[in-house]
Amino acid sequence: MTTYTHTDIRAFLDQDQKKDLLRLLTAGSVDDGKSTLIGRLMFDSKMLYEDQLAALERDSKRVGHAGEDIDYALLLDGLKAEREQGITIDVAYRYFSTAKRKFIIADTPGHEQYTRNMITGGSTANLAIILIDATRGVITQTRRHTFLVSLLGIKHVVLAVNKMDLVDFQQQVFDEICTDYKNFVTQLDIPDVEFIPLSALKGDNVVEVSSRMPWYHGKSMLEFLETVHINSDRNYDDFRFPVQYVLRPNQGFRGFAGRIASGIIKPGDPVLALPSGKTSKVKSIPTYDGNLTKAFPPQSVTLVLEDEIDISRGEMLVKPDNQPRTDRHFEAMLVWMDENPLDFSNQFFIKQTTNTTRARIDMIRHKIDVNTLEKSEVQSLGLNEIGRVVLTTAKPIFFDPYKKNKNTGSFVLIHPVSNNTVAVGMILDKLESKNLPSRITNNDKKKIREGKSLISLENRQKKLNQKGVTIWFTGLHGSGKNELAFSLEKELFDQGATAVLLDGSSIRTGLNRELDYTPADRAENLRRVAHIASILNDQGIITICSFISRNNHLREQLAEIIGKERFHLFYMKTTLDYCRKNKPELYEKADRGEVVYVPGVDLEFEEPPRPQLVFDPLENEMNITRILEYLEKNNIFPLT
Repeated sequence: MTTYTHTDIRAFLDQDQKKDLLRLLTAGSVDDGKSTLIGRLMFDSKMLYEDQLAALERDSKRVGHAGEDIDYALLLDGLKAEREQGITIDVAYRYFSTAKRKFIIADTPGHEQYTRNMITGGSTANLAIILIDATRGVITQTRRHTFLVSLLGIKHVVLAVNKMDLVDFQQQVFDEICTDYKNFVTQLDIPDVEFIPLSALKGDNVVEVSSRMPWYHGKSMLEFLETVHINSDRNYDDFRFPVQYVLRPNQGFRGFAGRIASGIIKPGDPVLALPSGKTSKVKSIPTYDGNLTKAFPPQSVTLVLEDEIDISRGEMLVKPDNQPRTDRHFEAMLVWMDENPLDFSNQFFIKQTTNTTRARIDMIRHKIDVNTLEKSEVQSLGLNEIGRVVLTTAKPIFFDPYKKNKNTGSFVLIHPVSNNTVAVGMILDKLESKNLPSRITNNDKKKIREGKSLISLENRQKKLNQKGVTIWFTGLHGSGKNELAFSLEKELFDQGATAVLLDGSSIRTGLNRELDYTPADRAENLRRVAHIASILNDQGIITICSFISRNNHLREQLAEIIGKERFHLFYMKTTLDYCRKNKPELYEKADRGEVVYVPGVDLEFEEPPRPQLVFDPLENEMNITRILEYLEKNNIFPLT
């Protein structure tokens, strides 16, 4: 029995810590063998514990899909639904290591409806394994997954032609598939493509090169994964340090903590803070084990600067002679991940590096069919759909094109109410203001020429939670209609409604000050008020009007101007004696002939025959309750 000393164990752990990490994803059509391949890699590389092996053998007999053989896919298909259907639904992450390298594998689902799962699994991957069933060749799903891999900026692809045992390990089949795939992949930006024939179930070319395919002179899958060069994939040229925390454990220390997105930094290097533009130099890079002489991605470090600079979370440290784009407008490829389709009326939170701000989607340039790569004009994006869009943020963000820098070129959109991630995006580049798309369509221009609003009535109602209507109070001078109107305005305001009150005093001293009180001018006064009320109603605003409006013919004209469905007539019914007591000065002047054209005295007042509500001025509080109940019952405010 071998005995290991503390030194041996420490040396082993140090060596293991220094091993390179490869993140990879697998993709392919249903039943192409993704989970089986990964399970075989883990099994043949001796990375399973005894209890895992025992459980694997037991489950293979009970729920496996490999006949008498071990079903290696069960190592990854952890969900009950996956095991029952024999497919992958969620993204399954697995870790294993060999003597040369550590691996994190994302086994992603093959179905089109799980595109967002594949995007999630591949967002951090260095390499993608795309499986093809040798009996079916390159199919639609193969092209779709390759496009998504290209969209994610993954530079290394392994085309694993699986199930070669079902085609008698024929080289011709393999070569035809490779030729077909090469013709397609040349349209995309994938610099490194490797082709490996294998049989995941039987283990051919998985860990060891198979003797059953002597015509293949390349590496086995595991050997290729252990040796593929990925260090140059990182951007070591453009220093980007999004600040995540400001550390102040005591008054003598101020450090900026975060993860290096790209580039290399050393003590003494000049840095520039964005957005302030203040400059300084790196004083030190402290760690628990002492100061670092340099730092690089993806290290999480703390930078101490020589000068006191006000920097907060979401800001960025860069080199003064190498700065990212700083802008509010940019184009991006967007993958929609929400069950609800894209609604242009919504604003979102955009999270990019450590920065969060508001953002809106200005337009969709085109949607891309992930199966055919065809582009089409659309008005929205649905679940799992991908489009090229134009976005505008509330404040400038600091970014690089995704192709150049994944960390600073990627973002997520978050719904401000549900807090769900609705989309992920890859920035293409900034957009100059002069090239911004016009948000005014030809149909909008037509509406503008006709003097019609670009905001739909439905959107106004949804935003204000009410319908734009006119509540018209009629009644004699002193009947109490003004008290009720003003009380209603206050109550609606308190409840969150948007209401405007128009009454005789305010209108007569401003808009209609040149009009007198003759019957003709009284009618003109009310006609103008009705037009104002109609305009306010068009904006979704509840308009409260308090005017005598003495006869039925005039009230019908007002309803025609405002719109009969929006005109709600309320009558303050009381006796002339009550009105005289409530406003004695006016009626005494009318009796002496000092004022003329007073309804109820020298002008007739017609009681409305069919008002929506009739009130007694002595019940003001109850009257308010009745009006609120009326508005709710008629779905005016609040909307139901």
